[in-house]
Amino acid sequence: MDAEAHAAPNEDTRREQLMDRTLEALLDEVQQRGGYAVRQEAAGALQRVLEVLGAHLVGTDRTDLARLLPPECAPLLIGAPPASEPLTPDAFVAAVDDCDQGGSLYARRAVTAVLATIAEAADDALLRRILTQLPPGHAGLFGRMEPV
Repeated sequence: MDAEAHAAPNEDTRREQLMDRTLEALLDEVQQRGGYAVRQEAAGALQRVLEVLGAHLVGTDRTDLARLLPPECAPLLIGAPPASEPLTPDAFVAAVDDCDQGGSLYARRAVTAVLATIAEAADDALLRRILTQLPPGHAGLFGRMEPV
């Protein structure tokens, strides 16, 4: 039981560190996860993925997520015009690729680097709400297993 009692505060501490991050720290994490050579590549990935994600989220889930990220990220999520239809995971990656034309492998790397970083910052309840708004299969893009 002692191990469980210590696991929760450590997880909470990690989440607080992620929530209180600066844009530079967020970009460093995306750069590391995505294996980008320079921060500018991570910034481009972050921008494209947040714009596509923001177009597919509505209501408080979108604003709650925006509050977890550095203030500079909020307009990318909240300012995205609503999507006309939901995207499958492959179509989500393709939409990111359409923003950049870097190729599907580059887009997938951007999507997984950014969404896994977001998943780490969000608590389980918010992540579940976000995944509920997206078609099945998106959990893997966030580095998570599909909910049962």
